[in-house]
Formats: sequence, C-alpha cells, structure tokens
Amino acid sequence: MGESIRGFEEQSGNIGEIEYQREFVPRHEKLWVWQKAHALRLQLHQICRGLPADERFRLRAQIERASSSVADNIAEGNSGYYYNIKIRSFYTARREAAETQNHIRHLEGKRFLTSREAGLLISRYGEIIRGLNGLIKRASQKRDTSRLKGNDRL
Repeated sequence: MGESIRGFEEQSGNIGEIEYQREFVPRHEKLWVWQKAHALRLQLHQICRGLPADERFRLRAQIERASSSVADNIAEGNSGYYYNIKIRSFYTARREAAETQNHIRHLEGKRFLTSREAGLLISRYGEIIRGLNGLIKRASQKRDTSRLKGNDRL
C-alpha cells in the first residue's frame, strides 16, 4: 500500500517509521509543463556529471541551478493563492528557462554537446517557455476577471 521512510513519529516524538501513500500527487506534478521541466532538469544534471572538474563550480553549477529553478518556480507559482504571485513565479520560470537555453548553447560552444543535442534541448525548453506563456495568460485573465467581479484575490 504505502512505502516506509525513516523519520520522526509525530505522536511519540521518537525516530520511527512513517507510512505515506505515493498515490497522492501534488497539483503541480499534473501540469505537463512541470513534467517536461522536471525531466529536462534530470537530463541536464546527468549531462553535467560528465563535465570536467574545472567546470564544476562554473558552468555546471549555473546549469544545475537554472534548470532546477524552472521546475521549482512552476511548482511555486501553481501553488500560489494570489494571481500576482502565480504570474510572478511563472515569469521567473520563463526567465530561468531562457537562461538554461543560453547555458546549453555554452555547452555546445565548448564542445560538451553536439549541435544536434544542443538544438534538441533548446527546442524542448522552447516548449516549456510556450507552456509558461499559456499559464501566465490564463492566470492574468483570471486575475482580471476576478477584479471585474470585485474579488480581492489579487
């Protein structure tokens, strides 16, 4: 049914086993744009493992941070209550996706990726950017409709 993980028992305060059910899926994980961003994050982290040691704290750190930030900001935006917070998070995710595209081009320039590999990854991030544009548009429309109705959930 569920999986056991080590953690703290809430009732006794002692270290023990906690049961959880994997059937629960956070709302952001149902978004196709988050799913793609998450998969690309994992793919880029795998690619970064093969970079030379001298790139570890330069290019690798930048790529891993930017690619992680895309999925993180989608999750944050989707869970935000106020429309302006949602929109701000989606804009941040979009900027991070564009930054990641730039880092991919940098990997290509340093010959860590082929032109074909870089083009494919950049194209996939382009899909994410288009999806984020849709999320921004939808949240903006809902915010504007809410304002017309006199709702203060801005």
